Amino acid sequence: MTLQRINTNERLSGAVTFNELVFLSGQVPDDGQDVATQTREVLARVDALLAQAGSDKDHLLNATIYLKDIDSGFAPMNEVWSAWLSPGMAPTRTTLQAQLARPSVLVEISVIAVRK
Repeated sequence: MTLQRINTNERLSGAVTFNELVFLSGQVPDDGQDVATQTREVLARVDALLAQAGSDKDHLLNATIYLKDIDSGFAPMNEVWSAWLSPGMAPTRTTLQAQLARPSVLVEISVIAVRK
């Protein structure tokens, strides 16, 4: 059994690998902006953490996307998400509305991937 924790603090790890699986904590933007801008920032964080864990977006198995307001946020988030994905490489996905950690956070994304 191989377990590795990445970017760990007293509350959580940014990522945990277990054998060939990679689990990312929910990634959020710094602050402000609109849903599309926040989604791009969050996906850049996802890319960076996946790279640290030996994976990438083409190896995603599952994604969970939390939106502060699904009515106004779904379409702009989805546009950025679809442009970010490689053709034919979409993971399973759940998108839901949730009260997020800070009022300025409009999107949070958590993923599970497999190592390359």
